[in-house]
Amino acid sequence: MKKQLAAFAVAAFAACSSFAATSGVVITEWMYQGAGSTNREFIEFTNLGPTDVDFSGWSFDDDSRLSGTFPLSAFGIVAPGESVIITEMNATAFRDAWGLDASVKVWGPYTNNLGNGDEINLFDGAGNLVDRLTYGENPRTRGISGRATSADALGANDVSQWVFSSVGDIEGSWASSLGDIGSPGRTSFASPVPEPESYAMLLAGLGAVAGLVRRRRKAGLAATTAA
Repeated sequence: MKKQLAAFAVAAFAACSSFAATSGVVITEWMYQGAGSTNREFIEFTNLGPTDVDFSGWSFDDDSRLSGTFPLSAFGIVAPGESVIITEMNATAFRDAWGLDASVKVWGPYTNNLGNGDEINLFDGAGNLVDRLTYGENPRTRGISGRATSADALGANDVSQWVFSSVGDIEGSWASSLGDIGSPGRTSFASPVPEPESYAMLLAGLGAVAGLVRRRRKAGLAATTAA
């Protein structure tokens, strides 16, 4: 049994490298403008780590890179695999447009709007940069959200590894009632939480590579911060 669980841990790491490679919360989707409208943008953050994350004191900013600009404390505790959304829209109107359940955490409206060529910066409660995505005019996410092409793209700040969403794609994207295309509130990179015993063995299997993963990610963030 233990051999099977250990094998499961290794296989899970290979299949879902984002689970460990991002070591927590990352940007998983964004749309800077709605189709024919400037007030429907949204950003999705997902907890790909193995433990709950308390968003108390967390914040978002664009290319001014200032922590505390738009507080995210309202998200509270974000569970492993859970996606949360900030939007220019009223939260209820956003859920209605996308057909989202009330359990999906949506926070809005916010006013520090993204531009067609901007940055998404996510900060933790201590003001540390957690993730950054810098993008230009392409992909131009107007009415169609941008999504990562692979787990390696998450946390890498390389927009060339992102593409447009399309109805029925690998993310299960769909069209909102307002004509926008995306998959807010869900991502294929989030893995189901395993049973307790399997979960413990999974963490043990990932522990051997955790140090290397953290060093790799810190180096990437340091490089983008200096840019």
